[in-house]
Amino acid sequence: MRYDLVIFDNDGVLVDSEPISNRLLAGYLTELGHPTSYEDSLRDYMGAAMHRVHDLVLERTGERLPGDFDDVFHGRVFAAFERELEPVAGVGDVLEKLAADGVAYCVASSGSHERIRVGHRKTGLDRWFDDARIFSSQDVGRGKPAPDLFLYAAERMGVEPDRCVVVEDSPLGVRAAVRAGMSVYGFTAMTPAAELTGATRLFGDMGELAGLLAS
Repeated sequence: MRYDLVIFDNDGVLVDSEPISNRLLAGYLTELGHPTSYEDSLRDYMGAAMHRVHDLVLERTGERLPGDFDDVFHGRVFAAFERELEPVAGVGDVLEKLAADGVAYCVASSGSHERIRVGHRKTGLDRWFDDARIFSSQDVGRGKPAPDLFLYAAERMGVEPDRCVVVEDSPLGVRAAVRAGMSVYGFTAMTPAAELTGATRLFGDMGELAGLLAS
């Protein structure tokens, strides 16, 4: 294994949540008078913390989102997760291999701790991630593309940044990993490879990851 720590993004990498959450986000913003398509949501918000949604709407329209926006949105997302959410195909095998080989791993997500845990409980991934392996943008204040979250995760896991590899599927996440001085493997299942500029390697099937990490 060429790395001492594997840092996973959550949405779209561990759990197949991006289609669900971006569909709901686009619908809710449109409902509030900010017309947004599913494609718009993927382009502008995929991989981002919630503050980016507030910031971009304010910047573009001069209007602030309602004070209960996050609570209403997350309520809709969690309800949809209970109905629809599945793990990313093949990710359980990757985690089993890392655990068997004694390779350290964790998750560092723009989503809240509650969102991470709800998704993991629904998909059964909670067996692989105890509290010590879960990091959220809530822990650092500034979400991706700032490097803060990845640097915080590495520090808490006791590994130097240059010995870490991040598994990401969003342009914002790739930029954050590069800024953190880490290698980054770009997962192209939902994002065109051309949009993951700066990734160390690219792959489109989670079943490939364990082999890539060992090579």
